[in-house]
Amino acid sequence: MDRRKWLQMALAGGLASLNTSLFAQDEKNIPKFTLQGVDANGKKLELSDFMGKTVLVSFFTAGCNVCTRDLKLMREFYVSNSKRKFVLLAVNIDQNKADFDEYNQLIAQVIPQEQRFPMVWRNAPSHKDNFGTIVHQPTHFVINPKNEFIFKREGSFEPEDWDNLWSSLG
Repeated sequence: MDRRKWLQMALAGGLASLNTSLFAQDEKNIPKFTLQGVDANGKKLELSDFMGKTVLVSFFTAGCNVCTRDLKLMREFYVSNSKRKFVLLAVNIDQNKADFDEYNQLIAQVIPQEQRFPMVWRNAPSHKDNFGTIVHQPTHFVINPKNEFIFKREGSFEPEDWDNLWSSLG
C-alpha cells in the first residue's frame, strides 16, 4: 500500500471515531426543550404541561402557504391522534402581533373547537423558549414523552416524517 492511501485510510478512520465520540457526547448533552408563553386565548402555557405526550412543535407565519398546508395536515393528524397522547403546539413567528391575532380570529370562525390546538406568539414579551433561531418556514420539532428530541424538519413535512411521528406515538 502506498503512503498516500495509508494516510487517507488512517485519516478516514480517525475522523470516523472522532465523529462517533462527538455524536455520543452530544446525545448526552442535548438540553431538554423549554417553552413558556401565553396561548391565543390568554392562558399561560409551558411545554412541560405536555410531559408524557409526544409533542409536535411547529413554527409558522400566518402568510406562509406551505405553513398553512402543513398545519391543515397536522390538524387532521392531531384530531385523529389526540387520544393517543399526542399534542400539536403551533408557535407563530410573525413580527407583527396583529398578523397573529388576525390568524386566530380566522381560526375561531372556520375551525371547530375540537380541532383547535394550542397556539402561541413567539415574539410576545413573556415568551421564552430554547428552540434557537428559526430560519425556514415552517420548522417542526418532534419531542417524545420524556421531552427528548426525536427530529427536526425545516420546510414542509415529508412522507417519512409522518411515519416517524406515527411511530413515536408508541
